[in-house]
Amino acid sequence: MNPIVFMVITATVALGTMVVLTSSHWLMIWIGFEMNLLAIIPLLTKNFSPRSMEAATKYFLTQATASMLLMLAIVINLMWSGQWAVTKIQDSTAAMMMTIALAMKLGMAPFHFWVPEVTQGVPLTSGMILLTWQKIAPLSVMLQVTDSINTNLILTLAVLSVAVGGWGGLNQTQLRKIMAFSSIAHMGWMAAIITYNTTMTILNLIIYIMMTVTMFMLLHMNSSTTTLSLSHSWNKMPILSTLTMLTLMSLGGLPPLSGFMPKWMIIHEMTKNNSIIIPTLMVMMALLNLYFYMRLTYSTSLTLFPSMNNMKMKWQFEMNKKTPFMSTLIVLSTMTLPLTPMLMTLE
Repeated sequence: MNPIVFMVITATVALGTMVVLTSSHWLMIWIGFEMNLLAIIPLLTKNFSPRSMEAATKYFLTQATASMLLMLAIVINLMWSGQWAVTKIQDSTAAMMMTIALAMKLGMAPFHFWVPEVTQGVPLTSGMILLTWQKIAPLSVMLQVTDSINTNLILTLAVLSVAVGGWGGLNQTQLRKIMAFSSIAHMGWMAAIITYNTTMTILNLIIYIMMTVTMFMLLHMNSSTTTLSLSHSWNKMPILSTLTMLTLMSLGGLPPLSGFMPKWMIIHEMTKNNSIIIPTLMVMMALLNLYFYMRLTYSTSLTLFPSMNNMKMKWQFEMNKKTPFMSTLIVLSTMTLPLTPMLMTLE
């Protein structure tokens, strides 16, 4: 892709999200979503192939459907309130349709079917943008209309997402699909707490983005897209394999790593609000996530695959791939648990 074209497209993706974040007018929010959607399609088909074209088409159709539902909810709200400002939505139908549209954009269950398919069909860097940056805009709108969201509906979507994110990843060998199911599960955790404490949703999003970016960077350095190719990384880069293991454990929410912090705080907050059954179910489903991360960890770091003697020295070769801020991201993704008391005061 031409560097200038690539720069313009990337800037438009960023600008679309910024328009959504800074707007207080429904029409501008919708325009921001559309800018973002149309600009990201070329990024998804960067390495052109029938598979990436299929992925981009699936993404476009799903997001266009969600945008249509969002506009319908906005128009219904306009009929009831007579204004375009982003305030409390008066009509319950409009609020429900908006929640469904945003859940579809975020890839929450039962509207999650596009997430693994699209992530699998695009390059690692495009997949990283899809699972991190693309979540910011819909979640920001959901945060703004929190008062209008039907709590029972959003909690149902949240529990379903955590369950699907756990069950769906169990039988996968493709790393991008595993990361996609991980994303669905994390979206469930964020949605579960959104009606109780929005600050915690933002904290969870920040930590999730840090861990996912770190994981994709590590996969990019290894050029790994399957469990099998990842299992050979120990001969090439032993230190990076260890760091991959730590990041995977953090994604699973294992103490004393960073990923445990948002889960711990969400469970604490929900139990304070007399919700016992839902956090219990979510923790049980989180064990499924931990299982498939453990399986990856086992094949990456705990087994040494048979190899020729000259292969054992691969770690001495120079790395050509540029991964800025890798060290900082790894530290943040694994060692921020001691900051929990300070972050709990932000509530």
